[in-house]
Amino acid sequence: MKASETDILIVPGRGGAAANDWSSRWAEKLSTARLVSGIDWMNPDRHVWVERIVAETRLATRPVVLIGHGLGVAAAIHAAHEMKEGVAGGFFVAPPDLSQERTLAPEISNFGPYPRDPLRFPAVIVASRNDAFGSYEHAEALGAAWGSLVVDAGESGAIDAASGHGPWPEGSMVFGHFLGRLQG
Repeated sequence: MKASETDILIVPGRGGAAANDWSSRWAEKLSTARLVSGIDWMNPDRHVWVERIVAETRLATRPVVLIGHGLGVAAAIHAAHEMKEGVAGGFFVAPPDLSQERTLAPEISNFGPYPRDPLRFPAVIVASRNDAFGSYEHAEALGAAWGSLVVDAGESGAIDAASGHGPWPEGSMVFGHFLGRLQG
């Protein structure tokens, strides 16, 4: 599948997509990609985020590929589990660990726990070995539960502009390869 044959919905994490972040760049560069709108990125509310993702997916005219980053991964996964169809694939970057063992702000902890049922669509999880918000082992456990491929991004922090991933060409390559393997 080509990017032009999909509607790509990008769900940033808490704080939204910074202008120099890879997710903003992808939304500008890919003609069928857009950031999910109508969300207060600074004040996370799982129910609002999930409702917006579901609503935007229903407006799509092509198969939907969800891209989630950080807390946006949790929102996208919860939304995907509410939908019976409409998602062709998922590309999930730096999923945070939302388990009760971690000290989380209340507005973030309500995004957990992640659903552990296998996904109904192909997905890739890109995870770092030194992400302060979620371990690589946590990402592997999610990948095993969801039936998703996990890609090792090495020591890449939170895979955001602050960790040096503004353009993120390696991510573009992995995403392009993933899209090429999706069935229309």
